[in-house]
Amino acid sequence: MDDEFGPGYARSVASGQALTALDGRTADEALAGGVPARRVWSAVCEQMSVPEGRRLGVDHPPREPRPQDL
Repeated sequence: MDDEFGPGYARSVASGQALTALDGRTADEALAGGVPARRVWSAVCEQMSVPEGRRLGVDHPPREPRPQDL
């Protein structure tokens, strides 16, 4: 969400935007209730009119593995 809305506004959307597709729950409430992140993101995108071409987010270069990941 940060990539699409910016860090400050993303937090506001996640905690304050009641999502019709998720029975009026916010993204935070839906995630806490076990709704899969992909479904929550889809609901956010639909309600906030995020264009199809931006729904997969910004491509970031792969990160180097951390020692604990090896």
